[in-house]
Amino acid sequence: MKAIRNVASYLFGAGALGRVEEVLRTDPRVPAGPVVYLVDHFFAGHTAPLDKLPRRAMDRLVFIDTTHEPSTGQVDQVAAGLRSDLGGLPAVIVGMGGGATLDMAKAVSNLLTNGGQASDYQGWDLVKVPGVYKIGVPTLSGTGSETSRTCVLTNYETGVKLGMNSDHSVFDQLILDPELTATVPREQYFHTGLDTYFHCMETLNGRTRNGIVDAYSEKAIELCRQVFLQGDMQDQASREKLMIASLMGGAAAGNTGLVHPLSAGLSVVLGVHHGLANCLAMGPLAEYYPAEHAEFTAMARAQGIVLPTGLGAKLSEEQIAKLHASCIVHEKPLSNHLGDDFKAILTPAKMAALFRAM
Repeated sequence: MKAIRNVASYLFGAGALGRVEEVLRTDPRVPAGPVVYLVDHFFAGHTAPLDKLPRRAMDRLVFIDTTHEPSTGQVDQVAAGLRSDLGGLPAVIVGMGGGATLDMAKAVSNLLTNGGQASDYQGWDLVKVPGVYKIGVPTLSGTGSETSRTCVLTNYETGVKLGMNSDHSVFDQLILDPELTATVPREQYFHTGLDTYFHCMETLNGRTRNGIVDAYSEKAIELCRQVFLQGDMQDQASREKLMIASLMGGAAAGNTGLVHPLSAGLSVVLGVHHGLANCLAMGPLAEYYPAEHAEFTAMARAQGIVLPTGLGAKLSEEQIAKLHASCIVHEKPLSNHLGDDFKAILTPAKMAALFRAM
């Protein structure tokens, strides 16, 4: 039995972004001093939301390149740059963007106070010192990074995609403004939104369960059904529901199942972004998740989303071997669904067949 840490404070609702200054300047929990805004590079060309950030001369705005999944090397570089630029530590980090940017903000916060390299902390409960005070501003719903206790990073030297899974990775505060998700491209909105559905259905199909996590997961799935099966997934009401589902799914995402390990392989080896990688990974998993696979297919059909096909036919033997290696290292989620003998079930031949079917 273990104590669970959750985000301590939320602001939710249309226009919440306009209250950043109020949070930074009047909330006694927020330390005084330089604020670093780590912002998805998308907003370099869409500056209207940036105008609502109360930047002073001592503060810093750093655009995070999210062309690729966040990496350990990228975290090392950003943290070193901030130390050099500020001559010390910032008081607050504000992460603003999708899951990649939020994970970067959490990881940089951890690294600034713990030292070393980001790769030193990939795993469970390796971060020992609280990070810089951090505030999350999600601009995309689904990853659950805003409430999860991990920040997932790819280590391209080892070929492993793994998180800094620690209570110290949890944001101190969140600003949840559904207006920020209004302009997300439709396919990206769907792919990322389904991450919440996958988190939760994998949790409910796993061996490591508890009543609180189950309750979060069940409610998040209910909201996903309302968003993706009943009308326009991007109208105002749906965007609000999906933001809440993402928050709850992130809080429930302690251990997953088969989708996320396969997805991790696609991201590490082929560079497929996480949301789309999840959807592709679910494709050949009907034998393991029959009801959920049918529901996922119905959601895509209802929203007019056509997923790419034929990826598996183009894979070389070398790529298949790398995909297997990148997937099989995720022992916790694989054993969560298949049991301790998961390697006897997910043999190299079986894994190859799954990837070939994508």
